Parts: sequence; C-alpha cells; structure tokens
Amino acid sequence: MTSLPETLLGRLVRDPTRGERVTHVEHVRPRVGRTAEWPEWAAPLLVDRLRNAGVPAPWEHQAQAANLARGGSSVVIATGTASGKSLAYLLPVLSSQLEDERATALYLSPTKALATDQLRAVRALNLMAVRAATYDGDTPREERDWVRRHGRLVLTNPDMLHRGILPRHADWATFLRGLKYVVIDECHTYRGVFGSHVAHVLRRLRRICERYGASPVFLLASATVSSPEESAGRLTGLDVVPVTDDASPRGATEFALWEPPLMPDYGGEHGAPVRRSATAETGDLLADLVIEGARTITFVRSRRGAESVAMNARRALLEAAPELGSRVAAYRGGYLPEERRELERRLQSGDLLGVAATNALELGVDVAGLDAVVLTGWPGTVASVWQQAGRAGRAGQGALAVFVARDDPLDTYLVHHPEALFGRPVETTVLDPSNPYVLGPHLCCAAAELPLTEADLPLFGDPDEVKLLLADLVRRGVLRSRPKGWFWTSRERPEVDIRGAGGPPVRLVESGTGRLLGTVDASSAHGQAQTGAV
Repeated sequence: MTSLPETLLGRLVRDPTRGERVTHVEHVRPRVGRTAEWPEWAAPLLVDRLRNAGVPAPWEHQAQAANLARGGSSVVIATGTASGKSLAYLLPVLSSQLEDERATALYLSPTKALATDQLRAVRALNLMAVRAATYDGDTPREERDWVRRHGRLVLTNPDMLHRGILPRHADWATFLRGLKYVVIDECHTYRGVFGSHVAHVLRRLRRICERYGASPVFLLASATVSSPEESAGRLTGLDVVPVTDDASPRGATEFALWEPPLMPDYGGEHGAPVRRSATAETGDLLADLVIEGARTITFVRSRRGAESVAMNARRALLEAAPELGSRVAAYRGGYLPEERRELERRLQSGDLLGVAATNALELGVDVAGLDAVVLTGWPGTVASVWQQAGRAGRAGQGALAVFVARDDPLDTYLVHHPEALFGRPVETTVLDPSNPYVLGPHLCCAAAELPLTEADLPLFGDPDEVKLLLADLVRRGVLRSRPKGWFWTSRERPEVDIRGAGGPPVRLVESGTGRLLGTVDASSAHGQAQTGAV
C-alpha cells in the first residue's frame, strides 16, 4: 500500500520533466514508541488533566528526564522534533507548583512564538494554582506589574531576563525566592557569540537566586546535537545529565533532494548556465502541495524570501485553484504582535494550508497535522535540516520533506552527494563564555545588580582570569575596587546588546496615517528600509 509521503512525492513528479529534478530520495524508517509509568511523585490532578488531554502515559525519555529533575539533577533532553520534550519539563515544574503554593518557575525560549505556544499548552490543562503568564516585549505595561507580583510560571526570553528582570531583581524578590526550576527551551539555538552572552545571563541569574536563598534546577530541551551535556554545561555552568534515547513514535518520512532546472534563456555560448531560483521553485511546490490538500511549511532563509515564496504560491493558486489563494501566508519576524498571533491561530486551527516561514517556525511551536516540509537552501547545519524536516509527521504520521537546492556550489554538491547529508552526525553546539569581550560587559552588569565579591568569581570562569579582567575594568574607570568587592561606578545601567543586532528594531510607520506597519532589525534597516524600499 502506498503511503501518504510516497503519494505526495509521486504527484509532484508526475510531470516527466519534474522527475529529473529529484536527485535522491531517502527513506527514513518509522519508529515504534515506548511508554513508561507515570512517576509516583507526579501530582494526581496533573496526571488526570494530561490523560484527559490525550496523553495516556509518558514516553520513556520523558519519564527519565522528569525523574532526574525531580531528584535535583540539572538535565538536558536532546531528542528529535515532536518527541514531547515539553512534557518532560512540565511534569516536575507543574507538580511542584501544585504541591507548594510558593514554588515558582522560569521558562526561557529564543522566540516569542514559542513562549506563546507553551503558555497556550499550560493554560489548556486548566490548573488554577498555576498562574502562568508571558513577560516579554509584547506584554502591556499594565500587565507587567501583575506578572511580577503574582506570576508563578513566567515565560520570557533571555533578552527580557537580561534587560528587564535581573536589573530589577528587588521587584522580583518573591518570585526569585521561590524559584525551583529554570526551563531553557531549544537550547541548541544559543551558540556562538549570542550563546556566550546567554551563558553569562544565566550565571547572573544563578548569582541573584543565591542571594534570595534559591538554587533552581535547570531543565534544558534541545534538538538532536552531538554531546548535548557538554554544550548545556557550558551554557549553564553546571553539571548536566543528558537524556538522548528518543522513545517517541515516528512515522515514515520520504526525504527528496531537488535540483531546479537550468534556465534555457540564460547563459549561452560563453555564459555559465543559470538554474531557476530556489524561491520560485519552492513557490510552485508549495502551491502544488496545497492543491493536493497537504498542510505544508516551507523554510526560507530570509524574510524577503519568505514573502516571495508566499507570493509566488498565491499567484500560482489564483490560476489553478483561486479558492485556496487565501490559505497561504508568510510567517517571519517583524510583524506586529497582533498579526503574528493571528497567523499562529490560523496555523494551529488548520485554516492555513501553506506557510512560507523563516526559521522562526523551526523551533518547537506545536503545529499538529503537517504533511510536508520544503527546505529552501542549506540552513547551515545538519541539526537544522532535521529540526526543520521534523516539523511534519507529528503524532506518528508519515511525512514528506523536500530539500530544494539554491544555485550555489554547496547546495549543488549536497543534492548530488546525499551521503554528505544523510550519513553525517549532527554538529555540536559551540559557545565560549570565557571570551573576554563577552565576559567583561557581563561582569559590569553583575556588579550593577549586586557588588561582585571574591566568592562570585568562580561562577564566571577561571578566578585568576576574571581578576585580570576586573583589574582592567577598574583601570578604565568602569568599576571601582573596594575591600568588599567591585562596584559599578555609573548611575546608568550597563548597555549590553546580547544579540549583537546593532541596536533596537527600526519601526516602519505609514507617513500619512502614523500607523505602525512592522519592524526591521537595525542591522538590516540600511539595506531594506531606505526610501523607496517598501
């Protein structure tokens, strides 16, 4: 019997000229799930609500991670997309809040969409004792005071922790005093310079928590990466136990490598041949999959590319199936909060059949029932390939994944050498908290929050190296050395951009009405928001 992925791929290539574009098809075998018993310590009310929500029993890796965290060990769960990592950390977090009215928890995610998705999942359990709320740039100012005073599960991001919570830790004293767990979702995204900044934000959090008598357990969720305990340990500064044996079920996946055709009207006798653009090819594939009734996400590397793919798909649908044109949309950063929420609602409900997205949807936003994923160009790592491809095929159903090569040497090599993609192990997440250009500014932030003492130095790295850096900061007049420690010298807070984006987002405003249209990253504004660009 032909599976859904095979059927979809067969329909995409029923045109003979299209069949030549598929250079390889990888068959990823299905996997049978393995369940475990509910932990004895899990709150009965929580277990009942989870069963009512359609979770009769946890998978083995979920129970293992939850038991480790409950026992006081910091843990990183590094399993595949849609393997149920959220249940692994929600079990100990929500059970603690149902048992102890003073217990609190902090949830950190790299994107607002992911935090909103988690908030929706927690509120769906209808646990009155768990007062969950988001605290980010979209949170109205009148709600922020309520979250500070009454929130027990606060969902935020590293940026807000760095700028809004730690500098005002006195306002969060009650919350921090009861902090039992810190959840770091999609922790594999914290790599490079950004990851090194986040590592020190977490060290500052641990230092402030100690001041209020708390020592939270860290629960980290990651995509499948190499040596997750090492990268999680560098991120948190703690010993972390890994859980990597994925016991969740997985449907069969057909993974096709796709090379767009050569354009006959370009090149020539002396010119190099040019292939059709990957975004144009992806737009056609998205339209065809939507016509077949397959719920599809296409991942594109840029915001402009996502809009272009969505526009191309809608144009194709207007010719072939006009009634489906409104069921395709782009999803990217820069939208207004209300626009983003509306897109997420339509995506969750199934109203949107096709979405062209940047990597904003690569992370664990729960989008059930997807049938296909199209990757437009190499996303940078093998881990990202499998993270994106895994967005389809949830709940054990089959899925189709298509990698569309761009016209560049790397993509061309990969579609003709599948062993370089399917035979390779996933990468390790790399970050370096000892980088002095990252560590120095965070020592200033820490001193502004609470004066630094000798006892704090091992938290930030090798004490001798930290002392040398502190001496340099004192020499430059940024810090002041006193017998009791190192003090911040200015009345203003240190200005540290942990994402290195070059400043706050640039707002796009309609001149005639003053209406806010969206935002653009400061680093991209010069190329994308000049006069005449929009």
